[in-house]
Amino acid sequence: MRIVLVGPPGAGKGTQAAFLAQNLSIPHISTGDLFRANISQGTELGLKAKSYMDAGNLVPDEVTIGMAKDRMAQPDAANGFLLDGFPRNVSQAEALDDALKLDGQELDAVLDLEVPEDEVVKRIAGRRICRNDSSHVFHVSYKQPATEGVCDVCGGELYQRGDDTEETVRRRLEVYHSETEPIIDHYRAQGLVVTISALGSVAEVTERAMEALRKGDDA
Repeated sequence: MRIVLVGPPGAGKGTQAAFLAQNLSIPHISTGDLFRANISQGTELGLKAKSYMDAGNLVPDEVTIGMAKDRMAQPDAANGFLLDGFPRNVSQAEALDDALKLDGQELDAVLDLEVPEDEVVKRIAGRRICRNDSSHVFHVSYKQPATEGVCDVCGGELYQRGDDTEETVRRRLEVYHSETEPIIDHYRAQGLVVTISALGSVAEVTERAMEALRKGDDA
C-alpha cells in the first residue's frame, strides 16, 4: 500500500507511522529521516538542504520533493510506503501525484488522524523532558514522575521545551491549518481520505487505522 499520513502536531503521527509500517510491511518514510540521511551521506540534495538550514531559511519544496522521490525509488519501497510529514502543502501533494503517475503508480489512501485542538495543546504543552536525556519524557497529566520536576530514570531536572508552550503550539496549529490541512481537501477530491479519531491508547488508534485501511482497500 502507498499511504500518506496526515494530522496536526500532537496527533501521534510518528508513533502511528512506525506501528502501521510494521503491520503493513512497508517502509516508514518521514521528512525528518530524509533530511538527516541526505545530510549525513553528503548527497547533492542533502548539501543543498543544509545550506538553507544553516542560513536559517526554509528548505525549498523542490529539494524536499527530490529527496522523497529518491527514497520512494529504493527497492524496499517497491511494494508500497508510508509517508509521514510529506507532502506538507498542496504544491508538494501535486508534485507527489505527478511523480507517482510517471511511474504508473498511485496512492491507496490518505490517513487523516483527527484530534481536537484543545487536546493537541494539552498533549504537547504538558510534556516535560529530562535535561540529562531527552528520551526520558513525562507528562503533567498522562505520565507524572514520582517527584514533581524530577526524572524517575536518572534524577535529572524535568523542563518544558520552548517549542512546547501553549502559545507556540497554537502558532504551529495555525501553520498546520493554513499550509498542510488543505492537502486533505486535495486528496478528498480523489476519494483517498480516510479519517479516524486519534484519541485513545496507541494500540487502539493503530487498530482503528488498520481497520479503516482494510475497509478502504476492500471498497
